[in-house]
Amino acid sequence: MTSFLHRRVSAPPTIALRGEGVYLFDAAGKRYLDASGGAAVACLGHSHPAVIEAVIAQLRTLPSVHTSFFTTRPCEELADFLVERAPRGISHFVAVSDGSVAVETALKLVRQYWLECGQPQRRYVISRKQSYHGNTLGALSVSGNEQRRAPYAPLLNSSVTHIDPCFAYRHQRPDETLAEYGVRAANLLEEEIVRLGPENVGAFFAETVVGATAGCVEAAPHYFRRVREICNQYGVLLVLDEIMCGMGRTGTLFACEQEEVIPDLITVAKGLGGGYQPIAGVLLSQPVHDAIALGSKVLANGHTYMGHAAACAAALAVQKTIEKEDLLARVRTLGSSFGNKLRSAFASHSHVGDIRGRGLFWAIELVADRETKATFDPAARLSHHIKEAAQAGGMLCYPASGTADGERGDHILFAPPYIITDNQLDDVVSVAADALDFALKHVRT
Repeated sequence: MTSFLHRRVSAPPTIALRGEGVYLFDAAGKRYLDASGGAAVACLGHSHPAVIEAVIAQLRTLPSVHTSFFTTRPCEELADFLVERAPRGISHFVAVSDGSVAVETALKLVRQYWLECGQPQRRYVISRKQSYHGNTLGALSVSGNEQRRAPYAPLLNSSVTHIDPCFAYRHQRPDETLAEYGVRAANLLEEEIVRLGPENVGAFFAETVVGATAGCVEAAPHYFRRVREICNQYGVLLVLDEIMCGMGRTGTLFACEQEEVIPDLITVAKGLGGGYQPIAGVLLSQPVHDAIALGSKVLANGHTYMGHAAACAAALAVQKTIEKEDLLARVRTLGSSFGNKLRSAFASHSHVGDIRGRGLFWAIELVADRETKATFDPAARLSHHIKEAAQAGGMLCYPASGTADGERGDHILFAPPYIITDNQLDDVVSVAADALDFALKHVRT
């Protein structure tokens, strides 16, 4: 029996006792290769001594202080570190405790910006279908994950609208190039802005590389550059969600560096603190900051654990370690190798429709028929069975369903620690192949 309310109420998970590098160990001593980093969190793996020592040192000095009274050195140093490395024009950072809270904070910053600018009518936020921005009600309102939204639909914000995603595997037409599709997908944003009235739209939210809902979906060429043009034309703020894909996961500290666009706000989490402490944050541009600084001069949003000293110390240690050990270059090199390994193992598989990713952020989309891209029956729970089989085989991967349209489709996501070796990636692919074959036999019976 357990007193903890687990995700699967009737089936409490195995107890994990310790972590070491890319491995986790359960109470029975079984070892698991953590090929998903939890939920793309454990970028440095588990129990990295430099981060542990930084957290301990801060706990001994000052674990936490309320930001209405004081700031702390870790809070200030983390902000300086990130802003110095952020895209040009990003000037400030605020630390919160969770990715969903970071999205809530970004939503509130958008709202406050327009209030400070004297345009309170800009209440609409546009987002995309097949996206995920968090579990709290504001973040879930922005999200386009139908499975997670459905139970809470009556509570969600009606000022959020959704357009089709930039998802080439599912939406590119046979008669257009990838670049042409990217522009067409971006132009859906302009259509929605015009429909709502440009004077009424406050922001557009998008994951730079879509994470768990659709599985490591990169934008088509020119998509984000066209999106930035549209936002500039109509005065709409561009908010990029890099909670899962940022902080080095795709090979650059910020995923938007590879898109050659500068957003107005960026949300980060997961790889920011690597799981060593709960932390997330929002980076904002100079104009957004200045609207508040020259207006009310008060941030109309606060949380008890905002700027938490020990969490900021952990995140700063994680980011300094990534830089010191040149792990971004490693992510790019190993990411290319991992993509090749996945394609070698699965490209000809009769039930693998697409293999996609960037850096150490990859997914395989599963289909019942490769030619038609038809999905498996959702009742079969294929991705769940793959995850279970992989865990039984000593490897952890991230399963998801509803990949194609919010209800149908399956994929498996991989987001291993940046310290993983090439040989360990071979192990990931080998166990994944066995798990897929086992799961397909289970589904067919």
